[in-house]
Amino acid sequence: MSTPLATALGLAARTVPVLPLRAGKLPFGNCRTCAHNACGGRPVMKTAGPCVCPGVCHGWAAATTDPGTLASPAWVRAWGQAQAVAYHPGGAGLTVVDLDNADAITWARQHLPATRTVPTTRGEHWIYRGAMQSANAVRPGVDIKSTMSYARWLGPGTGTMTALPDAVRALVVKEPAPAVRPVVGVFTGTGGGVCRHRTPTYLDRGIAMAEQQITEATTEVHATVYRTFLAVLSAHGRCGCLTDAHVGRLFAAAQAKGESARHCTDAWTNALTRLGL
Repeated sequence: MSTPLATALGLAARTVPVLPLRAGKLPFGNCRTCAHNACGGRPVMKTAGPCVCPGVCHGWAAATTDPGTLASPAWVRAWGQAQAVAYHPGGAGLTVVDLDNADAITWARQHLPATRTVPTTRGEHWIYRGAMQSANAVRPGVDIKSTMSYARWLGPGTGTMTALPDAVRALVVKEPAPAVRPVVGVFTGTGGGVCRHRTPTYLDRGIAMAEQQITEATTEVHATVYRTFLAVLSAHGRCGCLTDAHVGRLFAAAQAKGESARHCTDAWTNALTRLGL
């Protein structure tokens, strides 16, 4: 039985960027130096950029084809704890259509061209040649994993890989987002009292950090969006600082990660309720 490191080295030799996954199919978290992206981040395959961390940081962006990195002491320690091997489809010029159940598979057989398929625990991965934007929940039981995402390596699969079709690209094309409805007393500027957030730089920096947190989410996007909305409202929700434009930026960041307008609204409402606003 091949070890995770041996599997990773074999994939890297075929120019497939790989990374280890810990329990729960999650990447290894940032080290203390890189926590909260303090290092400035790391691009795909670490070919450039400010971060020189030798560890397994930054989720999908840590994926690499460099055998020296994969077999370095820091990575070997991670491989020893790894539960699975993941790869960055976009870095390999691929797109994975993740079909999570039997209904999704039936839909794909009716609407998408045949390509290489890989069985998963609950469904199938359909792998196409060509990269595109990743998105979650593009339809019931269907996620798109390509750029800025990772997929578990579950074997080479069967069938001939075909070119990425327009039918898959169309799945992430969204209709214009509806206007964000103001919530009176929360982000319309109607709050009372002296507001310590009136300094535009302070508020804008907070919104920018929230946008970044949502954008960099590689797993549990739904939960990340809710937690981020909750954090923003905890800091800025009681004094009327937030405007429609601020909330619109947060909703746009969430929708760019595949969230629907309805989910954004529900998450925002739930956060308001949690805080008693």
